[in-house]
Amino acid sequence: MAGEKVLITGASGFVGSAVANALAKAGYSLRALVRPSSSKCNLQDLDIELVTGDICDRDSVEKAMAGAKYLCHVAADYRLWANDPEEIIRTNREGTRNLMEAALEAGVERIVYTSSVATLAVNGNGKPADETCHLPMDAAIGAYKRSKVAAEAIVTAMVEKDSLPAIIVHPSTPVGPRDQKPTPTGRIIIEAAAGRIPGYVDTGLNLVHVDDVAAGHLAALKHGKIGEHYILGGENIGFAALLADIANLSGRQPPRLRIPRSALYPLAYLAETKARFTQCEPFLTRDGLRMSKYRMFFSSAKAQRDLGYRARPYQQGLTDALDWFRQHGYLQ
Repeated sequence: MAGEKVLITGASGFVGSAVANALAKAGYSLRALVRPSSSKCNLQDLDIELVTGDICDRDSVEKAMAGAKYLCHVAADYRLWANDPEEIIRTNREGTRNLMEAALEAGVERIVYTSSVATLAVNGNGKPADETCHLPMDAAIGAYKRSKVAAEAIVTAMVEKDSLPAIIVHPSTPVGPRDQKPTPTGRIIIEAAAGRIPGYVDTGLNLVHVDDVAAGHLAALKHGKIGEHYILGGENIGFAALLADIANLSGRQPPRLRIPRSALYPLAYLAETKARFTQCEPFLTRDGLRMSKYRMFFSSAKAQRDLGYRARPYQQGLTDALDWFRQHGYLQ
């Protein structure tokens, strides 16, 4: 496969730039579809052909797809709140449809589609969920989850009906360098490191170094079975433990106050109301609180067994994230 042309979407973003770096190191020839407004900072050190366009614009998608042997569709609108939630759904659903249809027409040989653990149902007993735990659309909380469930359904249907050569990967919650925007998790790291998170709610996440997620994409491209799903995760960590680790790495005392979820809903409502005027994504949202009722724990056993996937301790991702945020002025 090395030396062959790979089209990657989302290459300027957090996960996408990590995937682009992994592909470049493996010797692939890279082409990226990037929006005119996207920052190119994460791509400065890469030998990569840039095609300006948008995944929702079929003409630019077809232009970018021409001559590509493989596709890694990593791009997504990853927001937990938007003034117009349908914007998130349209981008993730219709952009995915555009890319998969264009890939079929162009004769792309293998596709890695970046879904999310957001499309998987968690176990109420705290036992880590696996790839068989599908989340029904009516159980998806918020526009982002609904959009990813809808987009994944498009890919799955095309695999079955049209022989789309796609492998579906489900990253958990990545942390690490190059989180420019930053992501919702990156914002938590920044706020906690600055001492601006005084307490915590009882929840949990699966956290993984973003470069391990990227290595998982590469392994899926090389060894994944068409139509199969693979969780690319790391360690299952309670939110209180995450905040304590961030505090320890930042030379601060960890927050000790456990806050009832119900007490935060009025604050989330006020934050969302303010955001409608400022157009700045709020740090605290009602959908985020609803999701926090569940411990989002997952197992990567299938990817470990079938792809040779491995993840380093998640604290290395935290350390790399904090170092990057400090170097780029997000933290004093």
